Amino acid sequence: MAEEQSIAGSKFKEGHVEADGFRIRYAEAGTGPALVHLPGAGGLRLSRTHDLLAQQFRVIAFEMPGFGQSPENTRTRTMAELGLTMAQAADALGLDRYNLWGISTGGAAAAWLAVQQPERLSALVLAAPSAIVPPGNQPAAGTPEQMARILYGHPERMPPMPARDPAVLAKQGALVARLRSRGREPDLEARLRTCEVPTLVLWGTLDRLIPPETGRIYRELMPNSHLVLVYDAGHLIDAERPEACAEVMADFLDRHAAFLISRTETLIHP
Repeated sequence: MAEEQSIAGSKFKEGHVEADGFRIRYAEAGTGPALVHLPGAGGLRLSRTHDLLAQQFRVIAFEMPGFGQSPENTRTRTMAELGLTMAQAADALGLDRYNLWGISTGGAAAAWLAVQQPERLSALVLAAPSAIVPPGNQPAAGTPEQMARILYGHPERMPPMPARDPAVLAKQGALVARLRSRGREPDLEARLRTCEVPTLVLWGTLDRLIPPETGRIYRELMPNSHLVLVYDAGHLIDAERPEACAEVMADFLDRHAAFLISRTETLIHP
């Protein structure tokens, strides 16, 4: 596992599953209702949020094909296809119905999975998903120091980001460019309007990659959604505010409609 995972996620066990023609790596820990996690474009990454959620849920974190340690993915053309691939990965683990949590690029794949197979999901958590981004928005790139300033609200409080293999960055960059080539997708947004899956939209108030205001678009589109802004957190909410992230997610996944009194947005502070 990655260096970060030797600290966070030490109780997670790694495995692989064959799905949709891909060999997909995953890490799993905990017992209870299944919670499938789709990470961002950096590949499989475990944080203390995963550890905390594994105390209550069976957490299964996948590495989506083409990201992280996985081989280059030249086959997947759209985010909709990637969502269905990850649904098949869940099927391969025997998951009939599960909670789904996606971060950033994984959030975009999770949104597509939800509109294509809503009957499979008990609830959905979208953490700063990249399915809807402002015009001109670009994926995070640069040196580890530059990446930290983009992805964290307070990089000075976080461990240094490790250097990444240029070949891995090139592989991931090409895939993200292809998956995001359509920009905003009217078909997805139209289908989100009829998606009844209970949904929690999470955004850090200091997100420098995708503006927190974007969360309001999801709240207005999705009829059964709630927006929660996590104070003093950047794009990687789960890494920067693990206790707040795990607490609000666990409460939502446990209580769904009773989670909030109304659909008005909430600010988690401190």
